[in-house]
Amino acid sequence: MSKRRPRRVFSEEFKKQMVNLYLNGKPSSEIIKEYDLTPSSLPKWVKQFNNS
Repeated sequence: MSKRRPRRVFSEEFKKQMVNLYLNGKPSSEIIKEYDLTPSSLPKWVKQFNNS
């Protein structure tokens, strides 16, 4: 049985930093692993910042 981790809240600045890492060529899989993100969070942030 998998344990659910507590929900974390990320600042807009942190999200922008993660998106910038991705846009500058760092693979999303590395960012997700390094910063212990859920697989769906980074693509959602990239989409969010591309639309704004």
